[in-house]
Amino acid sequence: MDKVADKVALGGLLRERRALITPESQGLHRPTRQGRRAPGLSQAQMDQLLHRSPDTYGRLESGRYAKPPADLLEDVARLLDMNEQEWIALWRYGLGQDPPYPLRAQSGEEIPGVWQEAVDGIAHMAYVHDRSWNLLAWNSAFATLFPAGRVPHNTMRWMALDRAARSILMDWENAWAPLVLPHLRGALAADPHDETLRQIEKEVLADPVTSPIYDRASAYIHLDGDERPLHHLARGPGWVTMCAAQPMAAPGARMIILVFHPGDRRRHARTPMLRADSGRDPRTDAGAGTLGRP
Repeated sequence: MDKVADKVALGGLLRERRALITPESQGLHRPTRQGRRAPGLSQAQMDQLLHRSPDTYGRLESGRYAKPPADLLEDVARLLDMNEQEWIALWRYGLGQDPPYPLRAQSGEEIPGVWQEAVDGIAHMAYVHDRSWNLLAWNSAFATLFPAGRVPHNTMRWMALDRAARSILMDWENAWAPLVLPHLRGALAADPHDETLRQIEKEVLADPVTSPIYDRASAYIHLDGDERPLHHLARGPGWVTMCAAQPMAAPGARMIILVFHPGDRRRHARTPMLRADSGRDPRTDAGAGTLGRP
């Protein structure tokens, strides 16, 4: 998207949100001078509520503010009661980048309830965790991976520290721990104040087995497409490939789909990348690649 289109999109976003905030809700009065019929707060009232000099907000909405500061964007987003998706759009249209932090502290800790229905409709094992890896939703297929269907409260703690998990996560020291633990380091780098993750790291560093793996683990974060050995309690040993997606309204949260194939042979080691190339069927191409050996 070019700069002109960004300015148009930014103005549209701000006008739409501003129209939803009544002056009365902010202890102000609607202007009575003849000619103004637009709903919501005026641009002058926005400056007043933001404690900014005249025309500060007007420059932002009209696209005349070349590089608006982060504190102005945050104050505008909070005054206009934006959600996380609107917060991201505000940064992209205003500065051409994603915001460095969520708008609200609880963002990433909750998702709309329809996500439970969504994971229930997936045939593969699937779950959604929050930004701290606490489970929020999971399907019955995922529950079959655990004794008596008792899923762990926090999947990071389970993968990193639970001794019983290592009978399920086959070759844990080589195939799982070195790939899982960089996610913990990366999440803490993004949010060093996350109490749940800080506690897990403390336990990891105190563990004589996990600590040295954490110290030497690669900084590269693996997830999508990695195939790892797994012993399914009901289906036996096999290989699982993890596919990840992010709920747009919950920064840091993830939906994980576990594609499991029992047996000794890898199934996805040579599966080709999917691209929107003209004239081919990605289902056919992907299917042909699943028969390859590592």
